[in-house]
Amino acid sequence: MGYLGLLSILFLASLPARAAESPVPDNSAALIAVAPRTNLPPEADDPARPQNTRMLKVSATIRHPYWTDDAGVMGGSGNPYNAYQRSSFGTWTNYDEAKANPYPLLPALLVLKSGQPVKDADTWWKERRPEILNDFLTEIYGRIPENTPGVSWEVTSVNESAGVKTKTIVGHIDNSAYQDATPTIDLTLSLPANAAGPVPVMVIVRPGESGDPRRAAGPSPMQQVLAKGWGYAVFSATSLQADNTAGLTRGIIGLMNKGRPRRPDQWGALTAWAWGLSRAIDYFETDRDVDAKQLGVEGHSRWGKTALWAAALDQRWAIVYASCSGEGGAKLHRRNSGETVNDLVDHFPYWMAGNFLKYGGHWNDLPVDAHELIALVAPRPVFVNGGTQDLQADPHGEFLAEVSAGPAYRLLGKQDLGTTEMPAPNVALISGDLAFREHVGPHTDELDWPFFIEYASRFIKARGPNSAAR
Repeated sequence: MGYLGLLSILFLASLPARAAESPVPDNSAALIAVAPRTNLPPEADDPARPQNTRMLKVSATIRHPYWTDDAGVMGGSGNPYNAYQRSSFGTWTNYDEAKANPYPLLPALLVLKSGQPVKDADTWWKERRPEILNDFLTEIYGRIPENTPGVSWEVTSVNESAGVKTKTIVGHIDNSAYQDATPTIDLTLSLPANAAGPVPVMVIVRPGESGDPRRAAGPSPMQQVLAKGWGYAVFSATSLQADNTAGLTRGIIGLMNKGRPRRPDQWGALTAWAWGLSRAIDYFETDRDVDAKQLGVEGHSRWGKTALWAAALDQRWAIVYASCSGEGGAKLHRRNSGETVNDLVDHFPYWMAGNFLKYGGHWNDLPVDAHELIALVAPRPVFVNGGTQDLQADPHGEFLAEVSAGPAYRLLGKQDLGTTEMPAPNVALISGDLAFREHVGPHTDELDWPFFIEYASRFIKARGPNSAAR
């Protein structure tokens, strides 16, 4: 690996198969002093490499070279469940719980920066929550610029088939300020054709495709949602902002910066996608088929991060399902388990604010952590999931973040998870306002949709033929 001094990073070219893009330098890194280690030994000779790891080379079933261990059972996609990588800071992926908590003290959730405790809801809303939100905007995900362009909505098609009405919707964004950027907001909305009135809608964040892909046996997520009498919408994130570093000079971020590099506190892709989701709410508030007071947002993996952050930013989201969101989502930043801050700095700097890069190798200096991200959604319900074969997303770290968000929910008169003990796999904690389930299986949201729908049904209500006796 080579480095350009302290002011830029050349990122690792080998990524887990879950990653959509090879990493390339983020222009904002030139504005942040980041000091990765130099002169690291070859990975095969690195004494810091975890014991009992071996290299899996590219083959007919393995798409990328990996380090894995004896527990690294292969998945159907060619991914070893326990994939190891070395960061530019010299740290290796860790799955040993005994080494997972180097910084056990989290930022105090209910203490103001002045040191005064938060004892009532009024202080939370007026003082503590704004403090936390400001830190996430400035240091983690980046601020939304002022004077973002208007969005004009067009329903380009309406079709009805097999009891489902489907609308294709495009949000046209004014790009007259910089015509090299051509972002749009693409939505597909599927509704029960026999609905008696406006219906709740679950909005699913995806990279670009619409439709209803099925990977598991049984009814698909869309079929399950429609069977409840709810609508199912797909938000195509990458039509708004590409999921790669090159997109920072295009998409909505490039439009606002007129193709110039962003400042360290400006938005990354996660905030751009969250902004687009808020604009989608603006549309749903005008659609007579939609009950815009009952909108949920769901995403898996990087889109789970997006969904959780979107719900924190916009209180119009009634419920959120953050699936396997891991580092940068529901997982505690201070946990050394699976993917870490260092890995995001190396591979996905464009997701985050430029300021986030300075915390590579300095996790304990972060002013906030994931429990506070979850608390920003309070008092609204949050469902988090993980998988036993997806330790890179650190389900235990996600669970601990929800536990540590509990005091904010209790302060606002809501129920926390009800336990501080990690539940056994396939046990759903869905009786409170915070919910968690770790399924037996890989990196997926499908296995937990039935449990999310059962949980969400306590908060989301439909009317009409499809919602009878539900």
